[in-house]
Amino acid sequence: MRTDFETITVSRDEDHILLVTLNRPEASNALNTRMGLDLVELFEALSTDLEGLRAVIVTGSGAKAFCAGGDLKERNGMTDASWQSQHLIFERMVRAMMGCPIPLISAVNGAAYGGGCEIAAASDFVYAASHARFALTEVTLGIMPGAGGTQNLARAVGERRAKELILSGLPFTAAEAEAWGLVNRVVDPADLLETTLAIARRIAANGPVAVRQAKQAIHRGMQMSVGDGLAFEIEAYNRLVPTADRREGVLAFNEKRKPVFRGQ
Repeated sequence: MRTDFETITVSRDEDHILLVTLNRPEASNALNTRMGLDLVELFEALSTDLEGLRAVIVTGSGAKAFCAGGDLKERNGMTDASWQSQHLIFERMVRAMMGCPIPLISAVNGAAYGGGCEIAAASDFVYAASHARFALTEVTLGIMPGAGGTQNLARAVGERRAKELILSGLPFTAAEAEAWGLVNRVVDPADLLETTLAIARRIAANGPVAVRQAKQAIHRGMQMSVGDGLAFEIEAYNRLVPTADRREGVLAFNEKRKPVFRGQ
């Protein structure tokens, strides 16, 4: 996995957790074409080779912003064709993030507007600093959310709330985001990264194949009828029965020790 990106920094925590930091603080970590390409490359690489990783955290550089959305300075004066070409990169980016085989957690450390809010909504779950603010402001610019916002926000907060937020472009607080279901936990800004790392470490300590299968069962099952979801769940479950990790988990329980999972 390449780690020398231009607009993001990538580091490992305890080998199994990847910390991805959106790193354009001079532009409030706004999404430009290069950042879109960097994120596409990273997350598409994860889809084919996890390199032992078991969880990914995405956060922003600095304390001001998680991601301010699309870089409007770069977009100023773009032709229609150039705009659409850039947006194809952002579409590919969010699909790659949503398709990440391992849990993807957003640690929202500041403003998450436009595309930044969409990245958070595309994650498996979100922890946020108490001062963080969210908004999907695209309609105020004559466009609309196009990186999953209309779909992922509605699934998180419900159709009526999503319509209110997207059609008005109103910002909302971390506390409101938590109450409405977009954010799982609001914490003091100084504790955000360590709190997020703590839940990622707990996830990483569990059976990695089991975690991946459970993630897929939840996500895909939500797109199905309950009956079809139950069938998908059993297919996912049955793939775990012959694994070495399943045998190790039961053995460790009976030997009263922590299991050593190897993802096999």
